[in-house]
Amino acid sequence: MPIPDDVTGEEIDKDVRQELLSLPKGLAEDVARNLVMVARLIDEDPESAYGYSKVALRLASRVAAVREAAGFAAYANQKYSEALGEFRAARRMTGGVELWPVMADCERGLGRPEKALEMAGAPEVHKLDKADQVEMRLVAAGARRDMGQLDAAIVTLQSPELASNSVQPWTARLRYAYADALLAAGRESEAREWFAKAAESDKDGSTDASDRLAEMDGVEFVDALVEDEESDEGTRGETEAPVAAAEGDADADVDEEQVDVVREVVEAGVEDGDGHGDDKSDNNDNNDGDGDKS
Repeated sequence: MPIPDDVTGEEIDKDVRQELLSLPKGLAEDVARNLVMVARLIDEDPESAYGYSKVALRLASRVAAVREAAGFAAYANQKYSEALGEFRAARRMTGGVELWPVMADCERGLGRPEKALEMAGAPEVHKLDKADQVEMRLVAAGARRDMGQLDAAIVTLQSPELASNSVQPWTARLRYAYADALLAAGRESEAREWFAKAAESDKDGSTDASDRLAEMDGVEFVDALVEDEESDEGTRGETEAPVAAAEGDADADVDEEQVDVVREVVEAGVEDGDGHGDDKSDNNDNNDGDGDKS
């Protein structure tokens, strides 16, 4: 797959670059450039990111960072079975636990929420850092909702991280998930409060909390471009209407003039018709006279 000239491979994380040192220099550069493309496109064009991940995987399948990138690219394309396989391979290579939450979410994607809940209670969770523990809590709450256990999902999300007033990278998503669960349970007043809190903490637009809040308040957003087009059409219609009316008046004037002309012609024809009738009578008399002569 084509890679822009400005992508050198130096853009990748230093830890990943360290892993690639086990490869020949030229090969390491090719893998690095493909990994950069995966990271660059995974949000806006996940299908292309998946394509670049497959190239990197073909070049260096024994590098943990490559298997992890391939896993996230597959995950972004909802290829949960493939993603889970890549994450497991990466974990075997590194022995780390940081992929545990996304592996559990893959189980959800495969329709196995019970397995995700089992993973949420595993010893590996205690080894996660704070951010990954919050992520695991989100996955567990999602699994509860998959099983129709709304109240349990709400309780799962209730935590010191949710109650904290400090804003962390995970705060907006945690508050949003809590608000969404409350709304699903019919607790609209509480849901509105937490959507507002989520919107307040969502500085990078990772959720649509503002839109959900506006929807609950009955606020409708109008596309400015569509509104301008409709306004232009309305103005154009108003402009065309007088023109059409003027044309109609003009046609009316023309019709009246034509009627007057026709009336004059008809009246003149009637008068001329009387005269011609007399001439015709005279001619008949003359013809009779001629007949006598013969």
